[in-house]
Amino acid sequence: MKDFTEADIDRIEEIIDHQDVEEARRELRDLHPADIAELFQSLNLKQAEWVFNLIEDNEKKADVLMELDEDDRKKILETLDPEQIGHFIDLLDTDDAVDLIQELDAEDRDEVIQHIDNMEQAGDIVDLLQYDEDTAGGLMGTEFISVNENWSMPECLKEMRRQAEDLDDIYYIYVVDDENRLKGVLPLKKMITHPSVSKIKHVMDPNPVSVRTETPVDDLAIDFEKYDLVAMPVIDSIGRLVGQITVDDVMDEVREQSERDYQLASGISSDVDADDSIFTQTKARIPWLLIGIIGGLVNSVILTGFEAQIAAVTTLAIFIPLIGGTGGNVGVQASAIVVQGLANGRLDLNDAWRQIGRECLVALLNAIVISTVVLIYVLLTQPHMYAVAFAVAASLFCVVIFATVFGTFVPLTLEKLKINPALATGPFIQITNDVVGLLIYVGMSVWMLRMIPLH
Repeated sequence: MKDFTEADIDRIEEIIDHQDVEEARRELRDLHPADIAELFQSLNLKQAEWVFNLIEDNEKKADVLMELDEDDRKKILETLDPEQIGHFIDLLDTDDAVDLIQELDAEDRDEVIQHIDNMEQAGDIVDLLQYDEDTAGGLMGTEFISVNENWSMPECLKEMRRQAEDLDDIYYIYVVDDENRLKGVLPLKKMITHPSVSKIKHVMDPNPVSVRTETPVDDLAIDFEKYDLVAMPVIDSIGRLVGQITVDDVMDEVREQSERDYQLASGISSDVDADDSIFTQTKARIPWLLIGIIGGLVNSVILTGFEAQIAAVTTLAIFIPLIGGTGGNVGVQASAIVVQGLANGRLDLNDAWRQIGRECLVALLNAIVISTVVLIYVLLTQPHMYAVAFAVAASLFCVVIFATVFGTFVPLTLEKLKINPALATGPFIQITNDVVGLLIYVGMSVWMLRMIPLH
């Protein structure tokens, strides 16, 4: 792998400017596809297109396409005709080929598929396109080695050699029955130590970890981590072996999902990158900013109704940011714990009420500590302002309880409704807690001022 320095980029741009084909090709021959993809990030589209067309090995070209980030790949694809794209797809594994085709416009997909020379590959791709891209079926490839449980070891080795000719990598040898149902995995050690075994089924490891085609990506990631796998077989509804998922595909998908969740939690409504256009970034950011403005306007309406009390006791205004900030922080903490638990599989929807109960106990302890500290502080800094001190302390106590329960309940509800629970860790929680916290503070202050006169 190569780390490009600014000097490297300048030198390569100079080669491109001088259209030095031979020097450019010498540079490209020694670069890994991932390095070329990284280089493209520093070039404009015209330069990247020129460099891409100079890559001599078509397999390397196809690999470079898959190493590019989605935006850069789309730009390069727009410079290619359907026949060229179809030729590159011929050189890719089916899972990568499906990923590439899914990025094309709907009207271009059929034309590209028609230009795939390998009809078996084309058929597999058409089948895989039927699966949701966020499921095991959408991620799997059809390149793997399988042997029949009734074969002898010599028969098995002969068939494995034949199948291996078309594969770049071999992870596991899967064992199936006459109906192609997955029965086990054949470890390499047993191939070596049992060279003359009568039937493979006598030495295979039965009941391998597998997933169904409809299994969501999040569950896949949990299984890969739990069982320390590098690949996993995929079966259909009746147990037939239909594909294989490798750990790199799962990690790529998890990384993309994490990026989406992080942006969603930050109040960015769609997937954007730092180099996206100003209009694209503005469009992604503005929805939650407008919702935040609405929340602020609601708060101003609440304070307008409380204007007389603030005018009479200006000290009350000092603690408004404290109430809102505490509620937002507590809510985000609670929701983050739940979202993390749902993501790593340690929290199940069946445990929802138990989790809410646990969070209530945590909230109670936090509320007691926070309200007590603030009560002492106000009494020390604002002598004789007992109504204000108790109003602030009591409001904080209620706000911490509400924010914790709300921050726990919302992501669980979103998960139940099949909506990304990461939404609950962002502006939604903060805005809601700001408004509710201010309502609690206003109500508590009015009540305390009536119960405890200032003089």
